[in-house]
Amino acid sequence: MRLGHKLIMKWISCLFALLVLFPPAMTLADEAAGIAVKKAAKPKHPGASGLPTPRFVSLASKKVNMRAGPGVRYPIAWVYKRQGTPFMVMAEHEYWRKVRDINGTEGWMHRSLLSGRRTAVLRAGITELRRAPEATAPIIMRAEAGVIGKLLVCQKSWCQMDLNDTKAWLPRTVIFGVLPNEQF
Repeated sequence: MRLGHKLIMKWISCLFALLVLFPPAMTLADEAAGIAVKKAAKPKHPGASGLPTPRFVSLASKKVNMRAGPGVRYPIAWVYKRQGTPFMVMAEHEYWRKVRDINGTEGWMHRSLLSGRRTAVLRAGITELRRAPEATAPIIMRAEAGVIGKLLVCQKSWCQMDLNDTKAWLPRTVIFGVLPNEQF
């Protein structure tokens, strides 16, 4: 009896090893279910957003530190003091976002200091803002570089912004806050 028990245990352990090394083939239905489960699973890092990069965000606070690395142990590289300033998110590490400003300065900010609210800042010079998304539309206002407004919509080569409760259109090339081919 003892010999039979040892033989059975050996057989079970071999079977287990085979199943671990060579799992049974999945059917198409199993495979589809497996894919659905993978998509619904939470990200590996608790702070990973699952959102695409690059993308734009804005400052959610009036004072935000940009750090040299993803954590409070890294030195502060810059301090931004203008709520709504747009930043491009380049990468993510847990709760930290690697961002780039209009001047190309890169650093890390905690996600709690950033907002998904879309804003844009006007680039160099004086920009003419128009009533409609076309170069021949009447000019309704002019604004200089550094002005920040809410980004409402972007279609083809034009974007609509809200500047002090005035909605106007301008070419997307004169703002920082939208990707070159992004439509929304």
